[in-house]
Amino acid sequence: MPLALLALAIGAFGIGTTEFVIMGVLPEVAGDFGVSIPTAGRLVSGYALGVVLGAPVLTVLGTKVSRKKMLMFLMGLFVVGNALSAFAPTFGVMLAGRVIASLAHGAFFGIGSVVAAGLVAPQKKAAAISLMFTGLTVANIVGVPLGTYVGQAAGWRVTFMGVAALGIVGLLGVATLVPETGRAETDGIRTELAAFRNVQVWIAMAMTILGFGGVFAAITYITPMMTEVAGYSAGAVTWLLVLFGVGMFLGNLVGGRFADRALMPMLFTALGSLSLMLLLFTATAHNKVLAAITLTLIGALGFATVPPLQKWVLDQASAAPTLASAANIGAFNLGNALAAWLGGVVIAAGLGYTSPSWIGALLAGAALLLSFLAAFLDRRRPLSAGRVVTASKPAESSPVAARH
Repeated sequence: MPLALLALAIGAFGIGTTEFVIMGVLPEVAGDFGVSIPTAGRLVSGYALGVVLGAPVLTVLGTKVSRKKMLMFLMGLFVVGNALSAFAPTFGVMLAGRVIASLAHGAFFGIGSVVAAGLVAPQKKAAAISLMFTGLTVANIVGVPLGTYVGQAAGWRVTFMGVAALGIVGLLGVATLVPETGRAETDGIRTELAAFRNVQVWIAMAMTILGFGGVFAAITYITPMMTEVAGYSAGAVTWLLVLFGVGMFLGNLVGGRFADRALMPMLFTALGSLSLMLLLFTATAHNKVLAAITLTLIGALGFATVPPLQKWVLDQASAAPTLASAANIGAFNLGNALAAWLGGVVIAAGLGYTSPSWIGALLAGAALLLSFLAAFLDRRRPLSAGRVVTASKPAESSPVAARH
């Protein structure tokens, strides 16, 4: 695998850290600015909204420049946003910094996926994408717990200074290691938008929203579930989230490897198993050992869907994959927000802290049904119409061939 993937993974590590570390230092931020915890929670929802909106907008604006230059600009934007958060004099300024940083998130992963896939042979595209996303999964194992510890010990501002420094490292890595790829080989915005005429692109994004949303339906409320139901102490939740991150890391690598061999079977297996595991979580959450094991497996199965889903979008939007790829990253965050809201609804209805796992199982099951539909529609398309072949000789159907 090219060394350039390391630069992309470093950028992904910084982005993953800033996305989730705010949850660990939220009480400190709220106390510093004199706002309530629910008000401080806008720093989370504001970030998610920025990802959803920023992914397509910045990707479209970046179609006139090379992908490398766009990645460098996005990392620069990320640095500015986190530095603004670190030195924010008021809560409003910090919220603005969070939104600015989030604008880089979706476009970075979307464009980065296209670049990563183009750096390797066609039969290794999903593995290359998964290596970039490894930075995001490692952030949940190392970056978030470390950032939380630093924030609680030395102040949350130090945490965001560190994240900004990570962004600078990522920016330098992209500048020195990522080759100049040229701008997207399309006729501009109209061509990028034309990719959305393909119903398979919409089905893929729906699978992303529902499948990964299933994970967040349960994970958003993991603290009360583990403390009130499983019986863990509040201090143990950090290490439980590390286990979840380890699962994400392993699932991401496995998903990338097997998606290159048989993409749709990999999706069938991951989504079906994820739905079952979320269903079981409603029962295993009552036992400490089983709850920890199930949590790890949910992380693994949830992230095993990421490389194949991202590759499927690239394949289906073969003429102009950049915008569709970025939009699919936004779909992950849209699914997170939707699932978190649905989980809150069932808890508020008095169904208990394990009830979001039922919602997650239903969402993942719906994504599985959509994957069956996608495979059925793909088989009905003749090869002359550009049907994707995922199990053998992928070089003949690869939309993002290596150009270096």
